[in-house]
Amino acid sequence: DDGLLAAGEPGQQLTWMDARVDGREITARIGKPVEIQALWLNALAFGAQFSARWEPILMKARASFEARFWNEEGGYLADVVDCNHEKGNVDLTFRPNQVFAIGGLPLVELAPDKARRLVDAVEARLLTPLGLRSLAPGEPGYTAYYCGTPAQRDGCYHQGTVWPWLMGPFVEAWVRVRGETAVAKAEARKRFLTPLFEHLNHAGLGHVSEIADAEPPFKPCGCPFQAWSLGELLRLDRVVLK
Repeated sequence: DDGLLAAGEPGQQLTWMDARVDGREITARIGKPVEIQALWLNALAFGAQFSARWEPILMKARASFEARFWNEEGGYLADVVDCNHEKGNVDLTFRPNQVFAIGGLPLVELAPDKARRLVDAVEARLLTPLGLRSLAPGEPGYTAYYCGTPAQRDGCYHQGTVWPWLMGPFVEAWVRVRGETAVAKAEARKRFLTPLFEHLNHAGLGHVSEIADAEPPFKPCGCPFQAWSLGELLRLDRVVLK
């Protein structure tokens, strides 16, 4: 009824935040996750270019997206709305998934002033030299270091642990809200890509690690040769900031 996409059921890992311990999803995110809506809106927009049947759904979904996800007081987007398929149940946990409304996909799905506030909030709360935290410090369940038994590591996999691949959509969003100017791209390259290029000399040589600790010294962890981490660095270097 709002044009948005609902999905998920107990016992299933719905999104890329798919860690599971003893049969329990750590971040189940059942309902309407924010990055799934960003993907959906992009799909509808492209569909509408080829068939008018998608235009009414696109208009409804776009209006619903901003109205239902935007948190004016905090200046950011909710992580999930209609949680557990309960109408009006909203998860305002501060996570990086919201950045896909601005970067990482072809279309920007927020008004310029809100887009800038969102990117500034993500930069302030989630940015580290190696990527974005999967959960903001201060949020319930935030875990600073990826360590311990396999179950303990899975339990903090998306609870603060840094993911370098998220630097791709973040940096693209960062330059977009600054008009994608040459000055903005040069600043982004210096600030955000320099630490990642330096990281190529550590852990998996010539590659970017899967994850890193959420607090200094941001020790790389997980797989030392992670394709999507390296792929997003290449995309930034050769496409977004070219």
